[in-house]
Amino acid sequence: MAATVLNSVQQHLLKMFAFDGSEERLNEVKEVLTKYFSQKLDDRLNDLWDSGVLDQEKLDELRKIDVRTLTKR
Repeated sequence: MAATVLNSVQQHLLKMFAFDGSEERLNEVKEVLTKYFSQKLDDRLNDLWDSGVLDQEKLDELRKIDVRTLTKR
């Protein structure tokens, strides 16, 4: 198995949370990160919608795409 190199964000998170490895702390971190990335995604989608890049027609097209087959190419 090849060694995994951690990026600077991963290294920082490991150092920051090394003091408390409890299951409760893990769940809190997961929740915070989920909310953070969800907000980033919402903001980006709103920007795309406001600029006209994304609209209802595009969303309808995306709904028809099977993303599982796209990743197998």
